[in-house]
Amino acid sequence: MSIPVIQFNQHPSPGQAIDDCLHDLGFMQISDFGIDNDLLKEVYDHSKAFFRADSSTKLSCQYRSAKENFGYQGLLEENLDPSAPADLKETFTMRNILKGEIADERWPSVEFKQVMQRFYANALEAGHILQRAIAKHLNLDEEFFSSKHNGESISLRLLYYPARSPGSVIEHQLGAGAHTDYGFLTLLFQDNVGGLQVLNQNDEWQDVVPQGNTVVVNSGDLLERWSNGHYRSTLHRVAPRINGKDRLSIAMFFDPDSPTWVEPLQSFISDEYPCRYTATTAGEHIQEKIQATHKKRFLE
Repeated sequence: MSIPVIQFNQHPSPGQAIDDCLHDLGFMQISDFGIDNDLLKEVYDHSKAFFRADSSTKLSCQYRSAKENFGYQGLLEENLDPSAPADLKETFTMRNILKGEIADERWPSVEFKQVMQRFYANALEAGHILQRAIAKHLNLDEEFFSSKHNGESISLRLLYYPARSPGSVIEHQLGAGAHTDYGFLTLLFQDNVGGLQVLNQNDEWQDVVPQGNTVVVNSGDLLERWSNGHYRSTLHRVAPRINGKDRLSIAMFFDPDSPTWVEPLQSFISDEYPCRYTATTAGEHIQEKIQATHKKRFLE
């Protein structure tokens, strides 16, 4: 079974299509909802150059804490599945970067920073378009979700999965361990190499085959909580790169502003579907999740 593709601006009922996908699998692929593909190419070019740079360049941008959630992390510095060996990936995470609170010297270059800020703004608006479509479909105020995603906890993340020899990968080690995403939804841009897998309804790992000019979108833990389980926060992972090809991807994590109170909406609660989740703040949930996957030196 393939992951459904929605042509957003050409679909007669995009809200219903999104509802169907996120309820059934928690994953979909979307095109035509406002992503600037020329700008996306610039992001890939800068990402590729950064991850190919020497270690001193990377370490000058080093990640410091889960609270800040900004900077470079190297191989084996994250366990998305804490029960498994550390992940075979490098990352560069950029939280809330339109605010400009990170000093220029912690960026690879001013040009890199400007490109990432421009793409962050573009992806932020595109994600808000999807949030408005979901809210409208649920008969909520159109800004119900988007108004709670102003950027404070939204992160753009570059991911690099270097090719490995089969003998260098230990048992149960992955590019990214099996995990669910923490927030509302994620936009994932992947190159043509592949490797992303989702756990489908039959508890089988299903490949998400890359398709040109589409974005993989999945629902996260807090959307599952808001919808009382109607929308699925689905386990997914990335296979290790043992076929001789590096993999690059770009993720935009739409996590609500920290004070946001998240509890199941009354429209999803009934005698047949009693409330399944306790209330929490977005910040409490997300920090707990991030800290569970990071090495101790990043937990301050």
